[in-house]
Amino acid sequence: MKKLIPLFILSILASCSSVRVNADYDKKVDFNQYKTYAYIKASIDKVEISDLDKKRILHSIDDAMTTKGFSKSESPDMLISIFTKESERVDVYNNNYWGMGFGWGWNPYWGMNYNRVYTTPEGTLFIDIFDGKTKEMIWQGEGSGYLTKDTNKKDARIKEFVDKILEQYPPVLKK
Repeated sequence: MKKLIPLFILSILASCSSVRVNADYDKKVDFNQYKTYAYIKASIDKVEISDLDKKRILHSIDDAMTTKGFSKSESPDMLISIFTKESERVDVYNNNYWGMGFGWGWNPYWGMNYNRVYTTPEGTLFIDIFDGKTKEMIWQGEGSGYLTKDTNKKDARIKEFVDKILEQYPPVLKK
């Protein structure tokens, strides 16, 4: 039993470290027509996170979009906006142990039962992409995962969120 506890804790930490992503898009849109982008400043200003975290997100988006061959423009083909949600993830683990045991002397115990509660701050980042001319949403990516308060790890964690989300853009259209 004691050998399983470290494995259990490791599996919890491993499950917390990944970013869960999802994307949706307008299936009638030809994504090959888009080459340039800009941000919708008014909507990004409304996002309720620190300005430093906004900069981290926008820099990560710039890096990912540049890697994909897109460039920033004053007259963009597409417009990008973000928004975030934060919540507290609560995991309750119920450990039941039934049996008889020995301690100092003979101490039988029956039905040891205890619960462990773990809370983790969890965030969701949405990246919305709109057509630059029609202003209609053409794609939305969403990534959820644990957050860190450690300023030394924030850059890497935010980059991981953005990279995982934008791996799904542009969508691969099935023929």
